[in-house]
Amino acid sequence: MEKFLIHGGHPLHGSICTSGAKNAALPAMAAALLTDQPVILNHVPHVRDIRTMARLLADIGAEVRAEGERYTICAGQIRNPEAPYELVKTMRASSLALGPLLARTGLARVSLPGGCAIGARPINLHIHGLEKLGARIRQEHGYVHAEAPGGLKGGVIPFERITVTGTEDLLMAAVLADGETLLENAAREPEVEDLAELLVKMGAHIEGAGTGTIRVRGVPRLGGAEHAIIPDRIEAGTFLVAGAMTGGELEVTGARPDHLHALLDKLREAGADLSIAASGAMRARGPTRWAPVDVATQEFPGFATDLQAQWMALCTQAHGVSVITERIFENRFMHALELVRMGADITIEGSRAVVQGKTALSGAGVLASDLRASASLVLAGLVASGETVIDRVYHIDRGYEKIEEKLSRVGARIRRVE
Repeated sequence: MEKFLIHGGHPLHGSICTSGAKNAALPAMAAALLTDQPVILNHVPHVRDIRTMARLLADIGAEVRAEGERYTICAGQIRNPEAPYELVKTMRASSLALGPLLARTGLARVSLPGGCAIGARPINLHIHGLEKLGARIRQEHGYVHAEAPGGLKGGVIPFERITVTGTEDLLMAAVLADGETLLENAAREPEVEDLAELLVKMGAHIEGAGTGTIRVRGVPRLGGAEHAIIPDRIEAGTFLVAGAMTGGELEVTGARPDHLHALLDKLREAGADLSIAASGAMRARGPTRWAPVDVATQEFPGFATDLQAQWMALCTQAHGVSVITERIFENRFMHALELVRMGADITIEGSRAVVQGKTALSGAGVLASDLRASASLVLAGLVASGETVIDRVYHIDRGYEKIEEKLSRVGARIRRVE
């Protein structure tokens, strides 16, 4: 099993280019199931979840051709409208195949989501929404079985809670439904907007993407399209924190500052020196003394839950008490115990983590428990004294493209070993 070896204490200097967003590429790939025409996606990141989705689409019957960051997907025929457990057990985005398969074929059998062990996944919100569009659904043996032999019908879907993948799944189902569909309390994340932009290029009629209410007028069929995936705001945010946290000065290019307002505001509040060029390139430099800053995760445009673990690593270097409140997932503090192994002073109180700083972190053997927890351990290792060994780095490979290579090029002492 592969590990990262990190020798800390080396400030980061230079420039890192942001990859395409995994969380935008996955629903875009699933959207290719809605048409028998080719869908071309550019700026697709080379990460494990993308490879898993490509295998899933091929198993369903699509032709998938990858040329660097360019993917061409043609689902001329749907031979097998199923997302089997064996293929998707490491990926929580398996549910994104449910809506497109049901909309196009009237049948879908999808394994319940896997991926990170960070809390319950609201697959029930997908199911309730599809039932409102006329689908018949049952769950058994770890699978969702969905049928709509007469096709889906438009309807009003008020989400009980905001769900990104639920919004994306129902959006893809609604574009081929008969009539108009209204998604209320919809997710406003940039990844949802990106998916809607692709679907419109394919011929869908969508209004309100990026707001809490999305209106969809169904069409009989969709065609092919070409689309560039938006940059990964979580990767960009991770690198901004890394640059400032190590006492260096790091430029992050190719990202969208408007997707990172919440993080940028908190970094400034904590004392970081940030500048944004006309091109959108962001430059971060840490202060001589970090101030403690409280954070509560929220749906977009609030502070992203996918940046919470990285922020916790930074808080260990602040002088004073920082309180982090996790409002999205109920089991997303597993990285705290690993940070404590490195010398952090962290107390978990239900959905709150209280971080007492500043603490001098020291290298240790730690275990990655999920994708973003892995990133927090990398950041901690970059500032810790001595050597940090991070095990189970396959988690980080799910969402970060060659993170050790990118960090090495800007001065980090990090390498991958068996």
